[in-house]
Amino acid sequence: MNFRHPIIRHLLFWLFAYCLLTFIYSTAYESYELGVVVIMMLLPVHILYYYIISNFVLPRFFFRGKYLQAFFAALITGLLIAVIYRLNEIFISDPYIYKFYKARNDGFTWEKLSLPWTRQLVIPTDFVNAIERSNVVVWIAITIKLFILWHERRQAALQAELNFLKGQLNPHFLFNGLNNLYALSLDNAPQTPEIILGLSNILRYVLYECNTDHVYLKRDIEVLNDYIRLEKLRYEERLELNVNISGHSPHLKIAPLLMLPLVENAFKHGAAETVDSPWINIEIHIAGDQLILKISNSKPEAGVTDGKKHQGRIGIANVQQRLKLLYPGMHTFKWFDEEDCFITEMTVPLIASNKNSQ
Repeated sequence: MNFRHPIIRHLLFWLFAYCLLTFIYSTAYESYELGVVVIMMLLPVHILYYYIISNFVLPRFFFRGKYLQAFFAALITGLLIAVIYRLNEIFISDPYIYKFYKARNDGFTWEKLSLPWTRQLVIPTDFVNAIERSNVVVWIAITIKLFILWHERRQAALQAELNFLKGQLNPHFLFNGLNNLYALSLDNAPQTPEIILGLSNILRYVLYECNTDHVYLKRDIEVLNDYIRLEKLRYEERLELNVNISGHSPHLKIAPLLMLPLVENAFKHGAAETVDSPWINIEIHIAGDQLILKISNSKPEAGVTDGKKHQGRIGIANVQQRLKLLYPGMHTFKWFDEEDCFITEMTVPLIASNKNSQ
Protein backbone atom coordinates (compact mmCIF):
# COMPACT_ATOMS: atom_id res chain seq x y z
CA MET A 1 0.00 0.00 0.00
CA ASN A 2 1.35 3.37 -1.03
CA PHE A 3 0.74 5.56 2.03
CA ARG A 4 1.96 8.64 0.15
CA HIS A 5 -0.92 8.48 -2.31
CA PRO A 6 -3.33 11.37 -1.53
CA ILE A 7 -6.45 9.16 -1.50
CA ILE A 8 -4.85 6.69 0.91
CA ARG A 9 -3.71 9.50 3.20
CA HIS A 10 -7.17 11.06 3.25
CA LEU A 11 -8.86 7.73 3.95
CA LEU A 12 -6.45 7.03 6.80
CA PHE A 13 -7.03 10.46 8.31
CA TRP A 14 -10.81 10.13 8.23
CA LEU A 15 -10.53 6.67 9.72
CA PHE A 16 -8.46 8.21 12.52
CA ALA A 17 -11.00 11.05 12.91
CA TYR A 18 -13.87 8.56 13.04
CA CYS A 19 -12.16 6.54 15.77
CA LEU A 20 -11.28 9.67 17.77
CA LEU A 21 -14.81 11.10 17.61
CA THR A 22 -16.31 7.72 18.38
CA PHE A 23 -14.20 7.48 21.51
CA ILE A 24 -15.15 11.00 22.64
CA TYR A 25 -18.89 10.62 21.97
CA SER A 26 -19.04 7.08 23.32
CA THR A 27 -17.52 8.28 26.57
CA ALA A 28 -20.17 11.01 26.82
CA TYR A 29 -23.02 8.62 25.89
CA GLU A 30 -21.59 5.82 28.07
CA SER A 31 -22.16 3.52 25.11
CA TYR A 32 -19.77 2.62 22.28
CA GLU A 33 -22.63 1.04 20.38
CA LEU A 34 -24.39 4.40 20.26
CA GLY A 35 -21.21 6.38 19.58
CA VAL A 36 -20.29 4.28 16.52
CA VAL A 37 -23.65 4.97 14.85
CA VAL A 38 -23.97 8.65 15.81
CA ILE A 39 -20.50 9.51 14.47
CA MET A 40 -21.35 7.71 11.25
CA MET A 41 -24.27 10.14 10.93
CA LEU A 42 -22.23 13.24 11.77
CA LEU A 43 -18.97 12.45 9.97
CA PRO A 44 -20.23 13.63 6.52
CA VAL A 45 -20.65 17.14 8.00
CA HIS A 46 -17.02 17.14 9.17
CA ILE A 47 -15.88 15.93 5.74
CA LEU A 48 -17.94 18.59 3.93
CA TYR A 49 -16.52 21.30 6.20
CA TYR A 50 -12.92 20.22 5.62
CA TYR A 51 -13.14 20.08 1.82
CA ILE A 52 -14.84 23.46 1.57
CA ILE A 53 -12.00 25.03 3.57
CA SER A 54 -9.30 22.95 1.87
CA ASN A 55 -10.47 23.19 -1.75
CA PHE A 56 -12.15 26.60 -1.80
CA VAL A 57 -11.19 28.97 1.02
CA LEU A 58 -7.46 28.17 1.13
CA PRO A 59 -6.64 28.18 -2.61
CA ARG A 60 -8.96 31.07 -3.53
CA PHE A 61 -8.04 33.41 -0.68
CA PHE A 62 -5.36 32.26 1.78
CA PHE A 63 -2.76 31.04 -0.73
CA ARG A 64 -3.22 34.23 -2.75
CA GLY A 65 -2.42 36.42 0.23
CA LYS A 66 -6.02 37.57 0.74
CA TYR A 67 -5.93 36.86 4.45
CA LEU A 68 -8.84 39.10 5.49
CA GLN A 69 -11.12 37.52 2.87
CA ALA A 70 -9.91 34.10 3.96
CA PHE A 71 -10.80 34.88 7.57
CA PHE A 72 -14.35 35.97 6.74
CA ALA A 73 -14.84 33.09 4.29
CA ALA A 74 -13.77 30.61 6.97
CA LEU A 75 -16.00 32.34 9.56
CA ILE A 76 -19.08 32.24 7.31
CA THR A 77 -18.34 28.63 6.35
CA GLY A 78 -18.01 27.70 10.02
CA LEU A 79 -21.39 29.24 10.87
CA LEU A 80 -23.13 27.53 7.93
CA ILE A 81 -21.58 24.20 8.90
CA ALA A 82 -22.78 24.70 12.46
CA VAL A 83 -26.32 25.15 11.09
CA ILE A 84 -25.98 21.99 8.99
CA TYR A 85 -24.58 20.18 12.00
CA ARG A 86 -27.58 21.21 14.11
CA LEU A 87 -30.03 20.20 11.37
CA ASN A 88 -28.32 16.82 11.23
CA GLU A 89 -28.73 16.47 14.98
CA ILE A 90 -32.36 17.63 14.94
CA PHE A 91 -33.56 15.38 12.13
CA ILE A 92 -31.17 12.40 12.22
CA SER A 93 -28.89 11.82 15.19
CA ASP A 94 -31.01 13.18 18.09
CA PRO A 95 -34.09 11.08 17.14
CA TYR A 96 -31.84 8.02 16.90
CA ILE A 97 -30.31 8.76 20.32
CA TYR A 98 -33.80 9.20 21.76
CA LYS A 99 -34.95 5.85 20.37
CA PHE A 100 -31.77 4.17 21.62
CA TYR A 101 -32.32 5.29 25.23
CA LYS A 102 -36.09 4.88 25.05
CA ALA A 103 -35.69 1.22 24.06
CA ARG A 104 -33.67 0.65 27.19
CA ASN A 105 -35.71 2.84 29.52
CA ASP A 106 -39.42 3.44 28.94
CA GLY A 107 -39.33 6.41 31.30
CA PHE A 108 -36.69 8.26 29.30
CA THR A 109 -37.75 11.70 28.06
CA TRP A 110 -36.01 14.43 26.09
CA GLU A 111 -38.03 17.61 26.33
CA LYS A 112 -36.32 19.60 23.58
CA LEU A 113 -37.41 17.05 20.97
CA SER A 114 -41.00 18.15 21.52
CA LEU A 115 -40.09 21.68 20.36
CA PRO A 116 -40.45 22.74 16.71
CA TRP A 117 -37.22 22.24 14.77
CA THR A 118 -36.85 25.98 14.31
CA ARG A 119 -36.82 26.45 18.08
CA GLN A 120 -34.33 23.61 18.51
CA LEU A 121 -32.05 25.16 15.90
CA VAL A 122 -31.59 28.37 17.87
CA ILE A 123 -31.07 26.90 21.33
CA PRO A 124 -27.89 28.81 22.29
CA THR A 125 -26.16 26.02 24.20
CA ASP A 126 -26.72 23.43 21.46
CA PHE A 127 -25.63 25.84 18.71
CA VAL A 128 -22.40 26.72 20.54
CA ASN A 129 -21.76 23.01 21.07
CA ALA A 130 -22.31 22.44 17.34
CA ILE A 131 -19.70 25.09 16.51
CA GLU A 132 -17.22 23.54 18.93
CA ARG A 133 -17.77 19.93 17.83
CA SER A 134 -17.71 20.65 14.09
CA ASN A 135 -14.41 22.53 14.29
CA VAL A 136 -12.21 20.20 16.33
CA VAL A 137 -11.30 17.56 13.76
CA VAL A 138 -11.49 19.84 10.73
CA TRP A 139 -8.88 22.28 11.97
CA ILE A 140 -6.59 19.43 12.98
CA ALA A 141 -6.84 18.29 9.34
CA ILE A 142 -6.25 21.82 8.02
CA THR A 143 -3.19 22.22 10.26
CA ILE A 144 -1.77 18.93 8.98
CA LYS A 145 -2.47 19.98 5.38
CA LEU A 146 -0.74 23.34 5.82
CA PHE A 147 2.26 21.66 7.45
CA ILE A 148 2.55 19.16 4.58
CA LEU A 149 2.28 21.95 1.99
CA TRP A 150 4.88 24.01 3.84
CA HIS A 151 7.24 21.02 3.98
CA GLU A 152 6.74 20.16 0.28
CA ARG A 153 7.30 23.75 -0.82
CA ARG A 154 10.34 24.05 1.39
CA GLN A 155 11.79 20.85 -0.10
CA ALA A 156 11.02 22.10 -3.60
CA ALA A 157 12.71 25.43 -2.86
CA LEU A 158 15.76 23.67 -1.41
CA GLN A 159 15.97 21.37 -4.43
CA ALA A 160 15.70 24.32 -6.79
CA GLU A 161 18.49 26.10 -4.92
CA LEU A 162 20.65 22.96 -4.99
CA ASN A 163 20.09 22.59 -8.73
CA PHE A 164 21.02 26.25 -9.21
CA LEU A 165 24.21 25.86 -7.16
CA LYS A 166 25.12 22.65 -8.98
CA GLY A 167 24.45 24.36 -12.30
CA GLN A 168 26.90 27.11 -11.33
CA LEU A 169 29.61 24.50 -10.82
CA ASN A 170 29.29 22.57 -14.07
CA PRO A 171 30.54 25.23 -16.54
CA HIS A 172 33.75 25.74 -14.53
CA PHE A 173 34.89 22.18 -15.15
CA LEU A 174 34.02 22.36 -18.83
CA PHE A 175 35.76 25.69 -19.49
CA ASN A 176 38.81 24.81 -17.42
CA GLY A 177 39.23 21.47 -19.21
CA LEU A 178 38.76 23.03 -22.64
CA ASN A 179 41.32 25.71 -21.83
CA ASN A 180 43.85 23.02 -20.87
CA LEU A 181 43.06 21.07 -24.04
CA TYR A 182 43.43 24.18 -26.20
CA ALA A 183 46.79 25.10 -24.66
CA LEU A 184 48.25 21.63 -25.27
CA SER A 185 46.78 21.26 -28.75
CA LEU A 186 48.61 24.41 -29.85
CA ASP A 187 51.90 22.60 -29.16
CA ASN A 188 50.66 19.28 -30.61
CA ALA A 189 51.34 17.77 -27.20
CA PRO A 190 51.23 13.94 -27.03
CA GLN A 191 49.08 14.19 -23.90
CA THR A 192 46.16 15.59 -25.93
CA PRO A 193 44.34 12.23 -26.43
CA GLU A 194 44.67 11.43 -22.73
CA ILE A 195 43.21 14.83 -21.84
CA ILE A 196 40.29 14.28 -24.21
CA LEU A 197 39.49 10.92 -22.59
CA GLY A 198 39.81 12.33 -19.08
CA LEU A 199 37.71 15.36 -19.92
CA SER A 200 35.07 13.13 -21.52
CA ASN A 201 34.85 11.07 -18.32
CA ILE A 202 34.49 14.18 -16.18
CA LEU A 203 31.81 15.66 -18.44
CA ARG A 204 29.86 12.39 -18.49
CA TYR A 205 29.89 12.39 -14.71
CA VAL A 206 28.98 16.05 -14.31
CA LEU A 207 26.26 16.12 -16.95
CA TYR A 208 24.63 12.71 -16.56
CA GLU A 209 25.57 11.06 -13.27
CA CYS A 210 25.16 13.98 -10.87
CA ASN A 211 21.40 14.28 -11.26
CA THR A 212 20.81 12.09 -8.20
CA ASP A 213 21.01 13.13 -4.57
CA HIS A 214 23.92 10.79 -3.87
CA VAL A 215 26.57 9.01 -5.93
CA TYR A 216 29.02 6.26 -5.03
CA LEU A 217 32.04 7.69 -3.28
CA LYS A 218 34.37 5.50 -5.36
CA ARG A 219 32.97 7.09 -8.54
CA ASP A 220 33.32 10.60 -7.11
CA ILE A 221 36.94 9.89 -6.22
CA GLU A 222 37.57 8.30 -9.63
CA VAL A 223 36.45 11.50 -11.37
CA LEU A 224 38.45 13.55 -8.88
CA ASN A 225 41.57 11.56 -9.82
CA ASP A 226 40.82 12.14 -13.53
CA TYR A 227 40.69 15.86 -12.91
CA ILE A 228 43.92 15.78 -10.91
CA ARG A 229 45.66 13.83 -13.69
CA LEU A 230 44.54 16.40 -16.26
CA GLU A 231 45.91 19.25 -14.18
CA LYS A 232 49.13 17.35 -13.48
CA LEU A 233 49.70 16.93 -17.23
CA ARG A 234 49.31 20.66 -17.59
CA TYR A 235 51.90 21.54 -14.95
CA GLU A 236 54.24 18.58 -15.60
CA GLU A 237 57.21 18.61 -13.21
CA ARG A 238 56.73 22.21 -12.12
CA LEU A 239 54.03 21.26 -9.60
CA GLU A 240 54.67 19.38 -6.37
CA LEU A 241 51.48 17.39 -5.91
CA ASN A 242 50.69 15.00 -3.06
CA VAL A 243 47.45 13.03 -3.02
CA ASN A 244 46.65 10.68 -0.16
CA ILE A 245 43.40 8.68 -0.08
CA SER A 246 42.86 6.25 2.78
CA GLY A 247 40.08 4.14 4.29
CA HIS A 248 38.02 3.91 1.08
CA SER A 249 34.90 1.71 1.02
CA PRO A 250 33.16 0.80 -2.28
CA HIS A 251 29.66 0.86 -0.76
CA LEU A 252 29.50 4.40 0.59
CA LYS A 253 27.68 7.30 -1.07
CA ILE A 254 28.12 11.08 -0.98
CA ALA A 255 26.43 14.12 -2.49
CA PRO A 256 28.08 14.80 -5.87
CA LEU A 257 30.34 17.72 -6.69
CA LEU A 258 31.46 18.64 -3.21
CA MET A 259 35.17 17.77 -3.39
CA LEU A 260 35.83 18.62 -7.03
CA PRO A 261 35.21 22.41 -6.77
CA LEU A 262 37.58 22.63 -3.80
CA VAL A 263 40.31 20.74 -5.66
CA GLU A 264 39.75 22.90 -8.73
CA ASN A 265 40.01 25.99 -6.51
CA ALA A 266 43.43 24.80 -5.29
CA PHE A 267 44.71 24.46 -8.85
CA LYS A 268 43.06 27.55 -10.30
CA HIS A 269 43.78 30.04 -7.51
CA GLY A 270 46.81 28.34 -5.97
CA ALA A 271 49.13 26.51 -8.34
CA ALA A 272 48.21 28.59 -11.39
CA GLU A 273 49.11 31.83 -9.62
CA THR A 274 52.29 30.61 -7.94
CA VAL A 275 55.25 31.26 -10.20
CA ASP A 276 57.97 29.52 -8.19
CA SER A 277 57.55 25.99 -6.80
CA PRO A 278 53.75 25.63 -6.63
CA TRP A 279 52.51 22.82 -4.44
CA ILE A 280 49.20 21.18 -3.52
CA ASN A 281 48.44 18.60 -0.82
CA ILE A 282 45.15 16.69 -0.99
CA GLU A 283 44.16 14.32 1.82
CA ILE A 284 40.97 12.25 1.77
CA HIS A 285 40.32 10.01 4.73
CA ILE A 286 37.25 7.83 5.27
CA ALA A 287 36.67 7.03 8.92
CA GLY A 288 33.57 4.89 9.39
CA ASP A 289 30.71 6.89 7.91
CA GLN A 290 32.62 10.17 7.77
CA LEU A 291 34.66 11.68 4.96
CA ILE A 292 37.42 14.07 5.94
CA LEU A 293 38.92 16.22 3.19
CA LYS A 294 41.87 18.55 3.69
CA ILE A 295 43.38 20.58 0.86
CA SER A 296 46.31 22.95 1.20
CA ASN A 297 47.97 24.84 -1.62
CA SER A 298 50.67 27.44 -2.16
CA LYS A 299 49.98 31.12 -2.72
CA PRO A 300 51.95 33.63 -4.76
CA GLU A 301 54.48 35.51 -2.67
CA ALA A 302 53.15 38.90 -3.70
CA GLY A 303 49.58 37.90 -2.92
CA VAL A 304 46.68 37.96 -5.32
CA THR A 305 44.37 40.70 -6.42
CA ASP A 306 41.11 41.28 -4.64
CA GLY A 307 39.23 40.23 -7.77
CA LYS A 308 40.91 36.82 -7.86
CA LYS A 309 40.37 36.36 -4.17
CA HIS A 310 36.70 37.07 -4.72
CA GLN A 311 36.47 34.56 -7.57
CA GLY A 312 38.07 31.85 -5.45
CA ARG A 313 35.72 32.49 -2.57
CA ILE A 314 32.64 32.28 -4.80
CA GLY A 315 33.36 28.58 -5.29
CA ILE A 316 33.93 28.11 -1.57
CA ALA A 317 30.71 29.97 -0.73
CA ASN A 318 28.90 27.77 -3.24
CA VAL A 319 30.12 24.59 -1.54
CA GLN A 320 29.31 26.03 1.89
CA GLN A 321 25.73 26.75 0.85
CA ARG A 322 25.27 23.27 -0.62
CA LEU A 323 26.61 21.72 2.59
CA LYS A 324 24.11 23.71 4.65
CA LEU A 325 21.27 22.45 2.47
CA LEU A 326 22.44 18.85 2.12
CA TYR A 327 23.90 18.19 5.57
CA PRO A 328 22.37 20.70 8.02
CA GLY A 329 24.08 20.36 11.38
CA MET A 330 25.98 17.26 10.20
CA HIS A 331 29.05 18.73 8.53
CA THR A 332 32.04 20.94 9.22
CA PHE A 333 33.70 23.27 6.75
CA LYS A 334 36.61 25.58 7.46
CA TRP A 335 39.04 27.55 5.34
CA PHE A 336 42.18 29.39 6.35
CA ASP A 337 43.81 32.11 4.26
CA GLU A 338 47.36 32.07 5.63
CA GLU A 339 50.27 34.21 4.48
CA ASP A 340 51.93 31.51 2.37
CA CYS A 341 49.15 28.95 1.83
CA PHE A 342 45.42 28.43 1.60
CA ILE A 343 43.73 25.54 3.48
CA THR A 344 40.24 24.07 3.27
CA GLU A 345 38.91 21.36 5.58
CA MET A 346 35.59 19.56 5.14
CA THR A 347 33.90 16.73 7.02
CA VAL A 348 30.64 15.23 5.75
CA PRO A 349 28.64 12.10 6.65
CA LEU A 350 28.53 9.24 4.16
CA ILE A 351 25.57 7.01 3.39
CA ALA A 352 25.97 3.24 3.39
CA SER A 353 24.35 1.67 0.34
CA ASN A 354 23.11 -1.86 -0.29
CA LYS A 355 25.93 -3.94 -1.71
CA ASN A 356 23.56 -5.61 -4.14
CA SER A 357 22.29 -2.31 -5.55
CA GLN A 358 25.32 -1.65 -7.69
